[in-house]
Amino acid sequence: MDSVYFCTDPVRPPGPLILCQILFYSARRLIQNKLGNGLPGAVPQRLITAAVTDETGSAKAVFPGGRHPEARFSFLMMAETKEMEKLEEPLFILENGDVYTNPTEVKMSQLILPCHANHRGELSAGQLLKWMDTTACLSAERHANCPCVTASVDDIDFEHTLSIGQVVNIKAKVNRAFNTSLEVGVTIICEDPLSGTQWKVCKAFATFVAKGSGLQKVQLKPVIPRTSEEQMEYSIAAERRRMRLHHLETIKDLVSSCTIRDEPNFEESQSAVPAGTTRVESIELVLPPHANHQSNTFGGQIMAWMESVATISASRFCKGHPVLKTIDMFHFRGPSQVGDRINLKAIVNNAFKTSFEVGVCAEAYHQEDWERKTHINSAFLTFVMLDKDGELSTLPCIKPEPGDGERRYREASARKKIRLDRKYIISCKQTEVPLSVPWDPSNQVYLSYNNISALKMLAAKQNWVLNSTRNKAKLFTLEEGQFLSFKAEMSVSVNIKQVFLLLSDMSRRHEWDTHYQKFELIQKVDEDDVIYHVISPSVNKESKFQDFVLLASRRVPCADGDPYLIALRSVSLAAAPPIEGLVRSEVLCAGFTLWEEEVTRTRITYYIQATPGVLPYITRDITGLSADLCKVIEACNKFLEQNKDVDYVVL
Repeated sequence: MDSVYFCTDPVRPPGPLILCQILFYSARRLIQNKLGNGLPGAVPQRLITAAVTDETGSAKAVFPGGRHPEARFSFLMMAETKEMEKLEEPLFILENGDVYTNPTEVKMSQLILPCHANHRGELSAGQLLKWMDTTACLSAERHANCPCVTASVDDIDFEHTLSIGQVVNIKAKVNRAFNTSLEVGVTIICEDPLSGTQWKVCKAFATFVAKGSGLQKVQLKPVIPRTSEEQMEYSIAAERRRMRLHHLETIKDLVSSCTIRDEPNFEESQSAVPAGTTRVESIELVLPPHANHQSNTFGGQIMAWMESVATISASRFCKGHPVLKTIDMFHFRGPSQVGDRINLKAIVNNAFKTSFEVGVCAEAYHQEDWERKTHINSAFLTFVMLDKDGELSTLPCIKPEPGDGERRYREASARKKIRLDRKYIISCKQTEVPLSVPWDPSNQVYLSYNNISALKMLAAKQNWVLNSTRNKAKLFTLEEGQFLSFKAEMSVSVNIKQVFLLLSDMSRRHEWDTHYQKFELIQKVDEDDVIYHVISPSVNKESKFQDFVLLASRRVPCADGDPYLIALRSVSLAAAPPIEGLVRSEVLCAGFTLWEEEVTRTRITYYIQATPGVLPYITRDITGLSADLCKVIEACNKFLEQNKDVDYVVL
């Protein structure tokens, strides 16, 4: 019989309903495996029936065949969706011959039943959030060896819907542990039990905080990544954490800046809907089934309640059945416990042409002290309205309430701008992201994240081929589709902090790299990010010089064992338009990783990824380019040795 992963409460045994789900799911998979190849098409669901008696042997639950014939679910979060993809994870074999399994990995499989669906027979987003939060929490606690609570969940984008009868397979594992918090990656896999097809739907990220006795935070042990995928997620987790910490600051800066266009005059719009008519207030009593083993309310349960009241508010605005598209990144401000009352408030903050934002606030209080409420969470959900043909409907304007309503109105515009920037920069595939993304203050955090994470992902690749060795410098190449990447590696007898300062000073790059004749500072974004205008000889023989507008991002190690990083990528800037006589070129990904070998010795690895535009010119003379890069590395070594005792501060 095929195995089924199913998480239940370790204290209370599974009841008849849960056993029915397991048997039903297993029976359908087993019949398909045994008979599917001998039958034309998929196994008819009417052949599949699962039944189980309760503990007394008297009650019987039966699941006859039958499922919604239309819809399918797909769920996307700052991640790549690939429908109908067969999932074959590569095995990692340990030295003793055993197959490696991540010790923090937790799996859950859920069959979507009518009780999980909305009036359209589609899986409720709130129900999915509950399953994800439960699985992620169990993974976090497996690593921490103590209770954990949900601290935040990254942005979630919903693209399609999933219907009754499909199976949701959820896998969670800890990517990285910081001092007292840890990041859990959650992978959602959708399965059609009739055909046996599985496909990866999304990858989400949640942050948990470990709690010891007396609600004291616990110092966590580090995560030790083993596979290449784990090493990449471990490395990029530090950058995601940095982006989360800047999220609220980015919104505040955008609201206070002039980058948001003035909105239409509310009084002039005859069809404007007063925001007050969309207000919803509801209360929930936290009961034991809503809480975890610490008697704290599940974060997923809070999210589900918030999604429910937001949907009611959205329905009042659009006079129909809205579709949830996005939940913004949100943070839990505090816990609630069994016996608490959760007061939920929702209102439409702003309406755009084809989408609108609903804000939800959750407050907790005790019955004995009902006037003293604790704000535990705020969330912002974006909905759309579809017409009978499935196309986006045009929406009326919203007339915000005076005071706080107008503030929420402006903040909703800021969040929309950030969502578009995030999707434009982070969520696309590498081949779909424009090389020179326009830079502005609203997207600087995401561009910096993309710059560093692209370098980390390039460094984590495994199939590098040694091309040449010269004077202890090694040159590697990696060809993937339309991209050709180079890696040059060497060691220098210079302290790593001094190497970091010297290589971060792009104004001196021309002293050791003849490919860059001039680095001119355009804008200092912050202490870690600077924009330069660069002039260099052209790779294309038809032109003499080319120029770049580059964002240089640097990072010091987040923890012991992490490298120093210097990353470069192209951006576009209004203050640096194309110059006549120069060919404006682009850098997809380039930079340095620095590793400390000894106190006075540093291993330097330089990466550069060739863009499709210059690839033909590079491949014509790959041998000559290899020799040229080796000369540059040797010159870099000499430059560092000569300046290892120079004291100065850059950036």
